[in-house]
Amino acid sequence: MSLTTRVLLALILGAAGGLLLAMWDPVVAIQAADAVQPIGRLWLSALQMTVVPLVVALVVIGVNTASNAAASGRTARQAMIVFIVLLTAGAAFTAVASEFLLSLLPHDAALAERLQASSTTAAAAAPTSLSDWIASIVPSNAINAAAQGAMLPLVVFALFFGFALTRIDGERRGRMIDFLQTIADAMIVIVRWVLWAAPLGVFALVFAVCARVGLSMISALGYYIALQSVIYLSVTLLMYLVAAFFGNVPVRRFAAGILPAQVVAASTQSSLASLPAMIESARSRLGYPLSVTSLVLPMAVSLFRINSPVQYISVIAFIAWVFGTDLSVAQYAVAVALSVVISMGSVGLPGQASFMATNMPVTQAMGLPVEPLGILLAVDTIPDVFATLGNVTADLTATGVVAKGAPPDIAPDQTTET
Repeated sequence: MSLTTRVLLALILGAAGGLLLAMWDPVVAIQAADAVQPIGRLWLSALQMTVVPLVVALVVIGVNTASNAAASGRTARQAMIVFIVLLTAGAAFTAVASEFLLSLLPHDAALAERLQASSTTAAAAAPTSLSDWIASIVPSNAINAAAQGAMLPLVVFALFFGFALTRIDGERRGRMIDFLQTIADAMIVIVRWVLWAAPLGVFALVFAVCARVGLSMISALGYYIALQSVIYLSVTLLMYLVAAFFGNVPVRRFAAGILPAQVVAASTQSSLASLPAMIESARSRLGYPLSVTSLVLPMAVSLFRINSPVQYISVIAFIAWVFGTDLSVAQYAVAVALSVVISMGSVGLPGQASFMATNMPVTQAMGLPVEPLGILLAVDTIPDVFATLGNVTADLTATGVVAKGAPPDIAPDQTTET
């Protein structure tokens, strides 16, 4: 049985057990929740202990990977610019769309009160104004920032460190990158070990929440799945417009050209597995130059996953909505910046490890509790098919934008005079 299946079963069993116990005897249900919840908190703490070293390593590695890619030529530099612009635009759109969509849903004040009462996860203080954000962006002590879980200044330090590495001798830089890659790989091994116990952790978290708040949490999870799916599909549709306006590919032609790659993406839920189909669509159906396709699409699979920051932003918006917390414009600006940086360094992370390791730092930076992440992990597999669909569509969109100004391929039988 796969981990995803076991986690979903744990979610169902935990929700059913908590709801039935709450219906039978609310007092006993709360006592049982108090007894079980420490197991879930222990599981989350085991995941949290890997976040700081993993994020620092991934950001530094991501900066150097992007730098190496951009150094390979003008096309690669254009691709990097397109990736960053689209990632930022997608995250900003998600911040606005999430706030709007969640405002249309009925909010249960009792749910927020009960969740706040049962949440004990300490989170770093988040900036609430532009002046606070400017003052907190550069750490006076990077070690202290790491100890306090202050993700924004920690990521800024990692960015400075990563860019500084690009300026030193290649051999020494390579040794440092290898060292950081070893740290990242070791953290992923620990995350996988902890995820082995994910069914138990998810069961404990869901049981405790449902025993305390009842059916309200189940409806909230339904809202989360709907929110994620709608935003993923919206971002996907926006890519059609980007391809039309900035890639000069008519919407109908673009839609028909990328359809085979989208079918593979939906069936495999893997951008890497969709790469051959993407190359075929780009070359045969859309007519992108081989020089662009052969460079940009592998870069996109390695560095560009547009729905990663979309996920991070929608997750913090949902958690804030459930807990009745209002996020300011400054906080969303911080979240967008963090999401873009973290997403470019974490593309290669596996499934559930990616969800927890990348959502935790953004959630912590917003000053929000991380307990809901363990529950959202269990249902994230449902909208994930739409996420992969959007990622593949965005990869082909970015390739089209870069290909717009590229010269056409030269046929093998063509000759040039000198």
